[in-house]
Amino acid sequence: MTQDATYRLATPGTYRPVIPSAATSALLHVMDVSPMPSVSLGRPPVSDGLYEGFFSIDAIDPELYRHYGVKRGLRNDDGSGVVAGLTTICNVHGYTKDEAGIHPDKGDLILRGYSIGQLVEAAHAEDRFGYEELSYLLLTGKLPSAAQLADYNARIDARRSLPTGYLALFPRTTASSSIMNVLQRATLLLYAFDENPDATDPEHEIDVALSLLARLPRIAAIASNAYSAETNQTQLRIPPIEPGLSMAETILDVLRGEKNYSHEEAMVLDSMLMLHAEHGGGNNSTFTCRVLSSSGTDPYSAYAAAMGSLKGPKHGGANFKLGQMIDDVAAHVKDPTDDEEVVAYLERIARKEAFDGSGLLYGVGHAVYTLSDPRAEIIRSQAAQLAQNKGYTSRYQLIHAIERLGPQVVQKVRQTAKPLCANVDLYAGFVYDMLDIPAEMHTPIFAIARLSGWVAHRMEELYGAGRIIRPAYISVESHPTYVPLNDRL
Repeated sequence: MTQDATYRLATPGTYRPVIPSAATSALLHVMDVSPMPSVSLGRPPVSDGLYEGFFSIDAIDPELYRHYGVKRGLRNDDGSGVVAGLTTICNVHGYTKDEAGIHPDKGDLILRGYSIGQLVEAAHAEDRFGYEELSYLLLTGKLPSAAQLADYNARIDARRSLPTGYLALFPRTTASSSIMNVLQRATLLLYAFDENPDATDPEHEIDVALSLLARLPRIAAIASNAYSAETNQTQLRIPPIEPGLSMAETILDVLRGEKNYSHEEAMVLDSMLMLHAEHGGGNNSTFTCRVLSSSGTDPYSAYAAAMGSLKGPKHGGANFKLGQMIDDVAAHVKDPTDDEEVVAYLERIARKEAFDGSGLLYGVGHAVYTLSDPRAEIIRSQAAQLAQNKGYTSRYQLIHAIERLGPQVVQKVRQTAKPLCANVDLYAGFVYDMLDIPAEMHTPIFAIARLSGWVAHRMEELYGAGRIIRPAYISVESHPTYVPLNDRL
């Protein structure tokens, strides 16, 4: 343990480290006492141009995008992504495309040539954790031998402990419940403890990756525990490092206490980590990582930026919104086995008459997948079994009903024939809830798992593409006449 930790007798014969509030920022409220300018100076008419001017100047006529052939969101008119690079890491397959257009197809996620279903099934058929094996595959391009996998795990194990003095600076400095924000700052803080943080040689890049894979699960889980301790006015307890644990076991060990989880639960979480580990170079967070990496910046900055992207509600943060929607549907649908009742309420949501008024049916639809999301299909069966064991059958039936009926509802309300399928988010939050993982940890777990994919893409950008990413924007600005300051209205 670090020098910042003290110890308290938790149960007879055992000691548990305790982090007192005086020794860590984890439980301190450090709020900005200076109000925002819109509060301290108010919003008189003279400030309207500052706060509202961009609404008119930034509103570009959609016709101009078509005129100049601009691909908004780097998406083609048919919804497919603009090709921005080549990769040997991953293929997210959801459709085929030819001169006649896009043709829907059964979804598949292929990592270094292997289907995600094959990787998950093979590891779990041998009753072993598969995330570390998949992580090694992403980083090296090949599946490890038993000796290579043991060496890989040992190197991660060697970096579990946090640097001496780290917890005293641990960036849990406000009452914010955003563990993603904590994870970003924690990653950047580790830069300060690196003797040569700006090095981008392969050995240093791999060492940083191993360190983050080892430490981020504990950092995120500790931050979650700190949030809980702060909310419930209890002391922050951190279990000692247990060597030899998998990524999934490490997360559950810190969140729920030593050995306070079953092997079945850890295996289900391992599946979720594998499903979230990588999803192509075009997803927003991975592309963010590649953009920063192309500039030659340090790995800590690249990964922290990717986390900032993943946090967004249109990306990894969508699972939080989805959980709220399912709660809302459950509150308004008495019988989840009654398809007519489920459809009636889902139509209300799609027509912007219920839930958050956005008209979005969260968990339904995907940027690439059309007929099916392979990740949703894999986790569905595990979710069903876990729900039966834990007494969440009714909740599972409701989610499964949304998966079956949601695409038809969206097609009807939007009057489109575009094929839609449920995505992995529909089941992810439900699985985490059954594992007693707090809601604020859902997206951080996504980030921890995706780190392996970010590392692989960063390495490919640094040592493969080797050119800074610099797309162009066409200027459509006006050219007003300059007016002297005292003559302006």
